[in-house]
Amino acid sequence: LQNVRIDPGSIAFGMWKDIPVPFYLSVHFFEVMNPQEILQGAKPVVSQRGPYVYREFRHKTNITFHDNGTVSFLEYRRLFFRPELSAGSEDDYIVVPNILLMGAAVMMENLPNFVKLLLSGALAGLKQEAFMNRTVGELMWGYEDPLIETLNVLVPGLMPFEGKFGLFVEFNDSHSGLFTVNTGMQDISRVHMVDSWNGLRKVKYWRTNECNMINGTSGEMWPPFMSPTSLEFYSPEACRSMKLVYEQSGEFAGVPTYRFVAPKTLFANGTDYPPNEGFCPCLQSGIQNVSSCRFNAPLFLSHPHFYNADPFLVNAVDGLHPNKEQHALFLDVHPMTGIPMNCSIKLQLNLYIKQVPGILQTGKTKPVVLPLLWFAESGSIEGSVLNQFYTNLVLIPSVLDYLQYIFLGLSIPLIITAAVLVAMNK
Repeated sequence: LQNVRIDPGSIAFGMWKDIPVPFYLSVHFFEVMNPQEILQGAKPVVSQRGPYVYREFRHKTNITFHDNGTVSFLEYRRLFFRPELSAGSEDDYIVVPNILLMGAAVMMENLPNFVKLLLSGALAGLKQEAFMNRTVGELMWGYEDPLIETLNVLVPGLMPFEGKFGLFVEFNDSHSGLFTVNTGMQDISRVHMVDSWNGLRKVKYWRTNECNMINGTSGEMWPPFMSPTSLEFYSPEACRSMKLVYEQSGEFAGVPTYRFVAPKTLFANGTDYPPNEGFCPCLQSGIQNVSSCRFNAPLFLSHPHFYNADPFLVNAVDGLHPNKEQHALFLDVHPMTGIPMNCSIKLQLNLYIKQVPGILQTGKTKPVVLPLLWFAESGSIEGSVLNQFYTNLVLIPSVLDYLQYIFLGLSIPLIITAAVLVAMNK
């Protein structure tokens, strides 16, 4: 118990402060193979590109202990491209939807026609098209786009950011908010459980208190002595708490583990799973509308290739092949300590596109949830850290457990002998 608390004197503290596990971010883009046909109403055809792999380093700063048994911290991430692990380079060109244009079109659908006509004229002047050919590096880390300034002039506040636009531009060398978690010093069953995030105990993105609640841990460790039921964590990227369920027991490098996976209800809509109604308005089951926490942009989260989603989503786009082995997320946790041994968290980002009357660039595009990319954050304990973990938390306890039975076995003859001697003395 002492060694799993968040305390500078515990074994787990160093692992918690500067995570020694080598994490990797693997990104797969969906290249659009028939952009002009889509604008004429055809079904999208995509081809998966990648992975583009980045080594991820994490470290905590601003660590502050509080009198109520909690600790606050910021965790920063830095990403470095690993070409030797990637199926391509950051200079690769990929055809994808013009996310700013197509997203803004849907966001402006209900505005007056004259505003849409102004935007359509501005887009023509800027030579903006519905699909664009960009490098992986530009898509990841940003590119200059005059459309941002134009949109902010036409519809102030529509795009509340400036400068470069990139899908991971705010992900590198940044943190995901101020977490305050329980240290376990007062109650070990609460260790790592989130007390607040950015000072909040619940968010305001969703329509019900249940969906807005910040539950579980920050996603790094869990309380010890886990039961094979479920675990929960708050994900700032998904803007919600996520619950995984127990699938099976196993081992990782000799260390016993519980495997937790995403239930089919994780991204289900309110019709298939009523508790999720608070995350709606929904489309088909298997995708989550995150527009309320992403500047109202028509963005959706799902499992890769729409795994576990309504078949309608898969059939609406050619080139998708969902399967459990490649696209299901999992988390293998040592149940005694609550420390993850091996994990791969996989999510897909999608853009809802459609024809918007008054904006010529959208053509005759039929409504469709178009996959942009999917990524996996993966890591496992290895090397000296694994050896130390195995020795301290598996081998030594096993030896002590074995020794107690030896001592018990040796004590039985002594007890019998003592009883016989007592009887003889009588």
